Amino acid sequence: MAGATAVVLVVEAAVLVFVHIVLGRTARNQSMSIAGMDPDVMSKATYAMGAGMGAFLLLCAVLLAVAAIRDRAPGAFARVVLVAAAVIHGLLGALVVGLVGWGAFAVMMLILCLLVLSLMLYAAKGAGGGAGGAADGGGAADDVQDTPPGPPLLGDFGDFKPTSP
Repeated sequence: MAGATAVVLVVEAAVLVFVHIVLGRTARNQSMSIAGMDPDVMSKATYAMGAGMGAFLLLCAVLLAVAAIRDRAPGAFARVVLVAAAVIHGLLGALVVGLVGWGAFAVMMLILCLLVLSLMLYAAKGAGGGAGGAADGGGAADDVQDTPPGPPLLGDFGDFKPTSP
C-alpha cells in the first residue's frame, strides 16, 4: 500500500509542478498586475510554489517508498511529514470543491485515504507483529516478551471471580 501511495504522490507532484509552470507562464505573458504586484514577481512566486509543493510531495513519496521497501512503519519524522501531508490534502480537498469541482475533490480525498491507510496499516502491523523476531534483530530474545500478557478471555480465573459493576 505504501508503494502504491508513493507512486500516486510522484504523479501528483508532476501534475502540480506542470500546473504551476502553466500558471507562472500565464502570469508572465499577461503582463497584468494584481493589486499592484509586479507580474515577474508573481510568475516567479508561482514557479517557487510549484517547486516547493513538488519537493514536499516527492519527500513524502520517498519516505513511503523506504517504508515499503523495509516493510516497517515509518519513523517519527516520516510520520510527522506524512500526517502533515494528509492534513494538507484534507484542507486542499475542501478548497478545490468550490474552485475546481467535485472531481478534484474526489482525487484529493483518494490521496488522503491512501496516506491515512498507509500510516494505519503499518500501525496495525506493528501492534500485532512478532516482537523480537529475527527480522527485528532480536535473535535469541525470542522467548522474552516486551509486554505483559493480557487478562485471559475465557478459562480459569484462579481465586478471582469476575464480578459485574
